[in-house]
Amino acid sequence: MAYELKGTLVKMMDRQDFPSGFFKRDFVVRTEEQYPQDVKFTLVKEKVDFLDAFQEGQALTVSFDVRGREYNGNYYVDLNAWQLKAADGAAPAAPAAPSAGAAPKPLPEVPSMQASGETDDDDLPF
Repeated sequence: MAYELKGTLVKMMDRQDFPSGFFKRDFVVRTEEQYPQDVKFTLVKEKVDFLDAFQEGQALTVSFDVRGREYNGNYYVDLNAWQLKAADGAAPAAPAAPSAGAAPKPLPEVPSMQASGETDDDDLPF
């Protein structure tokens, strides 16, 4: 189930990297209500770069999902953001791609089976 929240970006935390290769970035949005609330959201994996297009104090709309889990008898809830829009409704420009001077890493060479003397007796198509 998807939700939306409008507010002002109050705080952007640093990206957190974990040994498993997982990474995330948290940020806080203050709601536009009679009694404003500060709500923490999380961006995961490739979505962490979405936040680079915004600055603290900027009005935005956050689209998010609610995620819950149990760990050692305790229950946790995360608000996982998956889209950020400027207050005028337009999505910000995508984060800058790597510079044109940076060449992609070449793929490693894979030895063919024929070169190693092995035969292809297997009739599977993959």
